[in-house]
Amino acid sequence: MVTIALVDDEQSILTSVSLSLESEGFNVDTFLNGVEALEALEKKSYDLGLFDIKMPKMDGNELLSKVRSSKIGKLKDLPIIFLTSKDHEQDEIIGLRMGAADYIKKPFSQKLLNERVRTVLRIHSNRSKNNNESSEQKISFVKGDLVLDEDKQLCFWKGIEIELTVAEFNLIKSLAKYPGVVKDRNQLMDAMYGDSIYVDDRTIDSHIKRLRKKFRSYDTSFNQIRTRYGSGYSWRD
Repeated sequence: MVTIALVDDEQSILTSVSLSLESEGFNVDTFLNGVEALEALEKKSYDLGLFDIKMPKMDGNELLSKVRSSKIGKLKDLPIIFLTSKDHEQDEIIGLRMGAADYIKKPFSQKLLNERVRTVLRIHSNRSKNNNESSEQKISFVKGDLVLDEDKQLCFWKGIEIELTVAEFNLIKSLAKYPGVVKDRNQLMDAMYGDSIYVDDRTIDSHIKRLRKKFRSYDTSFNQIRTRYGSGYSWRD
């Protein structure tokens, strides 16, 4: 069973979040501050940490720093999701640079939190499997914040997995591998479906619209796919 360490100085958050996660089959240990959480993290094996940022005694960033500098292998690599308030953007940036896997802003829906937890756990599991494979077995493409695992058909943006169809994956790959190069609709259709299948060229426009929506649901600033009116689309350099 997946075990999660939930750290927040608000008892109401601890109660509501732990109940929601436990209803999804997760095991949850709760802590009111970073000091208590760190002591438990060093003694017990956890699969994920949910850390509030603003806490007494030891805030979330300090707790994350101690986790990342730990000599305990599994603890050092523990995936962390931050729970943050809307006015703490700088803290989010610091946390992400220190190695947080994701963050979610309060107030949040329990359904969204549960989905983020499952996504981060899945990404961490895939990375662990990849680390155990030889380099010859890894087929990955990295372009800035975009990571494509062509072997497993997985797409990650800023460490977050984006669920794509096979056609959407092929479309992103075709654009991102040649940043700045304008691809017309026929070229993109060939990349998505091959030249043996015919679809209306406006189908590409619908796919682009859905792709932007998917990426922006996790990153509102996403603007990598450029529309070149009269020509097609390109990936920003």
